[in-house]
Amino acid sequence: MDSPLLRQVAWRLVQAVPTLVGVAVLVFILVRVVPGDPISMMVAPGSSAADIAQLRSLYGLDKSIAGQFVVWAGDVLTGRFGTSISLRQDVLGVVLPRLPATLELTGLAVIMAILLGTAGAVLAVRRQGRAGEALIDAATGVGLAVPDFVWALLAILVLGVLVPILPISGRMDPTVSLGLTTPFYLIEAIVRLDGGLALDLLRHMMLPATALALPLAAMIARVLKTSLHEEMRQDYVVLARAKGFSPWRIILGEALRNAAIPAVSLTGVPFTFLIGGAVLIEKIFAYPGIGNLAVDAVINRDLPLIQGLILVFAVLFILVNIGLDLVYVALNPKLRHG
Repeated sequence: MDSPLLRQVAWRLVQAVPTLVGVAVLVFILVRVVPGDPISMMVAPGSSAADIAQLRSLYGLDKSIAGQFVVWAGDVLTGRFGTSISLRQDVLGVVLPRLPATLELTGLAVIMAILLGTAGAVLAVRRQGRAGEALIDAATGVGLAVPDFVWALLAILVLGVLVPILPISGRMDPTVSLGLTTPFYLIEAIVRLDGGLALDLLRHMMLPATALALPLAAMIARVLKTSLHEEMRQDYVVLARAKGFSPWRIILGEALRNAAIPAVSLTGVPFTFLIGGAVLIEKIFAYPGIGNLAVDAVINRDLPLIQGLILVFAVLFILVNIGLDLVYVALNPKLRHG
């Protein structure tokens, strides 16, 4: 790996430390000043004041906010994130088994967004000044205007109810025999060449992944199209035309790589928010990832679980941004060679 890439990764990892500390402090305070008592939500009706006090002591909620934070921060540094109040299980033991489901869903959504966005941008440039470009621009505008949860509801209505060709809930058919050794079901099914299981998993992921992908695909298409238009006016493209290169070869083989540099930079923010969008999408499709778990944790005022989930989301945001920085450096020869 080139030294600029190493420097970029090292610098972003250094920046990640105060970011995670700030997120931890802010979230810890916010979830405790919001009205509502998680203990009162979990005790049985008619419980005595002594029972409630015992539970508050058990979960460390009888201390001041500063005292609670000191205890929790010490636990986090030793790899313990506390016990879920609603599920009464270790937080990491609840979160980590569900994390691969979210990673596979968002990974598929990213692949779909890149393919759709790139195809739309390339076709728009190829059909410049014609009806095809106007049609793609209109589709891009709709994709940007409609939020992902609306796409999710439309997908359920059209492809799950009116024309029921895809499942609308869950991660897989409950009648399918697993026999898997890792929580990365789709990746393991592909590695094991289990086509039936992989197809079932993809069918369950298709609607939520599409709902997540469409807004990002529209952003990629719009930014990449603008970049491609600029690249098509560059001298190296004129030279390629003079050499007799076909339009498709010029766009795909010459201009697309350079046009991708600003596209990666400008789509970085919506790219990272794709993970946040998975929270609502997973709930709509009853998809068993950490997004669905986060909604339940907020409803139940499960403070340890909320804190653990937000830290996991923060780490994912940081890793995605580091990955985008690496892609940007890899595509940009000036940065790649220092």
